[in-house]
Amino acid sequence: MAATQDALLQSLKSLPHGDEFRFVDELSALEPGVSGIGHYAVRDDADFLRGHFPGRPMLPAVIMVEALAQLGGIVAQADPNQPTLADVRLTAMRNVKVMGTAVPSERLDISVRVAGRLGNLIQIEGEVTCDTRQLVTAQVTLSGHLPDNV
Repeated sequence: MAATQDALLQSLKSLPHGDEFRFVDELSALEPGVSGIGHYAVRDDADFLRGHFPGRPMLPAVIMVEALAQLGGIVAQADPNQPTLADVRLTAMRNVKVMGTAVPSERLDISVRVAGRLGNLIQIEGEVTCDTRQLVTAQVTLSGHLPDNV
């Protein structure tokens, strides 16, 4: 199912991040509670790129894992059959593999699927690619606070 920019903005409201620390700027697919595809344009004016690395900036791999976690949060929080969690956070990372780098002006393609849920824990599996290059694969766990009435 194709998602609109309005759906992205609505979904981002469920995450605790400010605009300066959002690494999903577009959704191209969203199956609520199941999977999603999002994108992030690596901007050359991002503050963290000045020091990573001077003269040849590249996106830190931890930012790519964060992008994967953020998209996972969007997908999970959009599930109409699950309660919306408050204060969703990245709480664990497993099997993180970094196979490549991204540089300013490149567009990342982020794909995730919800692998499981248990109470306030959400398991996400995903990958970050750029063009035909696989950059990162990871499994992450998100957690948040269940509403009092659940």
